[in-house]
Amino acid sequence: MNANPSITTTRRRRIFLVDDHPLVREGLTNLINTQSDLIVCGEAEDSASAIAGIAKARPDIALIDISLKNESGLELIKNLESQFPLVALVVLSMHDEALYAERALRAGARGYVMKRETTKSVLTCIRRVLEGSVYVSERVVNSMARRFSASPKTAEASPVERLSDRELEIFRLLGQGRTTSEIAEDLHLSVKTVQAYCARAKEKFGVSSLGELLRAAIRWEDATNVK
Repeated sequence: MNANPSITTTRRRRIFLVDDHPLVREGLTNLINTQSDLIVCGEAEDSASAIAGIAKARPDIALIDISLKNESGLELIKNLESQFPLVALVVLSMHDEALYAERALRAGARGYVMKRETTKSVLTCIRRVLEGSVYVSERVVNSMARRFSASPKTAEASPVERLSDRELEIFRLLGQGRTTSEIAEDLHLSVKTVQAYCARAKEKFGVSSLGELLRAAIRWEDATNVK
C-alpha cells in the first residue's frame, strides 16, 4: 500500500509553448520538464497551429512570444482569451516590458516576463499565474503606479506609447523592412487598411510622409531589439 498517495496523484500542470524559434522551445521544454509540478504538453510556432494545438491539448497555461514571424502575438492573445478563457496566458518576450506589458495584460495575459530574465523568474511567473495571481516585474508595477498618480501634464505618452496595438504591430514590421503590401499579407489585412493605420501613426508621430515614419520605425526597432 502506498504510504503517501499524494506523490502519485499530484497532477503536473500542463504548459503549451508558442514561439517561432525551435531552440527557444527546446530550451523551455528542457527547463519545464525537469520540474516535478510542470510539464510541456504541446508547442506551436504560429497563431494557427497555436489555436489548433491548444484546442486539442487543453493546457493549464500557454507561454507565448508576442513576435511570431510577422504575426501579432497581441492579436493571438486576444483570440486565445476569447476562445479558451480557462487557459491562463503568459507572455515571454524579447520586447521591453515597459511598452508591451500593459498591452499584453489588456489583451488578456496574466503575466509578462522578458527572455533576458533568469530561468527562476520564468518558473516563478508560471507558478504565480497558475496560483491565480498576475505577474509582472517590479519595474512595471512601479511604472504603472507612477502613471496613474501623475498629473496629465507629466503623464504625456511618447508617440510609440500612443499607438494602438495594431498600429504598433505595423510600425514594428515597418522597422523590420516589410513593405505595406507585405504587412497586409502577413496580417491578413487589405493594403488600404494598412495604409490607414500608417496614416494614423504618422499623425501621432507628427510626420507627413511614409518615409519619415519608416525611418522612425527603423530607429525604434534598432534601439529596442535585444535578441
